[in-house]
Amino acid sequence: MRSPSWTWDELLLACSLVAANDWRELRQTDGQVAELSALLRSLPLHSREVRSLPKFRSIGSVSRKTTDLATNHPAYPGKPTRCGKLDRAVITAFLERPAELSAAATAIRRGSASTSLSQVPEQPDEATEDGVTGLEGRLLARWTLARERDPKLRRSKIIQARRLGAPLRCEVCAFDFGRSYGQLGEGYIEVHHVVPLHISGLRETQLDDLALLCANCHRMCHRNHLGESWRTPASLRAEIEHASGG
Repeated sequence: MRSPSWTWDELLLACSLVAANDWRELRQTDGQVAELSALLRSLPLHSREVRSLPKFRSIGSVSRKTTDLATNHPAYPGKPTRCGKLDRAVITAFLERPAELSAAATAIRRGSASTSLSQVPEQPDEATEDGVTGLEGRLLARWTLARERDPKLRRSKIIQARRLGAPLRCEVCAFDFGRSYGQLGEGYIEVHHVVPLHISGLRETQLDDLALLCANCHRMCHRNHLGESWRTPASLRAEIEHASGG
């Protein structure tokens, strides 16, 4: 069995090291390479069988990947090594949004250190139809979706809305489940984090961090499009207005 291709999350973590190293490769003797190798072998992105392979994300393979990322930087003066399309996509994303992707890499590291990531099961829609997630990667998308589907959190948000006299309807399109479905839809709504996980960090979710959304708008807030797979209610409303010519 061969080691699988690198995923976005893995490349994100490797690229964060290269970027922090002024876009220079990291040698096998660098302690950060050994640390990243251990981290990649622990992440729940591949099966246990794959992660147990001796050469899976070995120190040597991690060092070589940093070489690929460093030499394919647009400003690299020499001949670049061969790398995949996803490698180049991560490099481009890092150059366009360095702070955001560095924060995402930090969030993955913290989630792994706290064992939070390993406890989150795969989510059925953590990846889109083409199998690719947005800038935050599969792990953070999985983590966010799992938190938003916490029934206790959703129930608490609904109680808060009712206590404040707020309508129990979608904050984007104003859809009301109770009005459309009668008793069947009464009291139903979904919740969405208004601040992405890599920005909010590991702090306990506050009810003010959540927005009330219908199922359609919630799915659109997480749908991958042009590298984005997380949106605020406001940005989704802007998408709707743009689509309608408003």
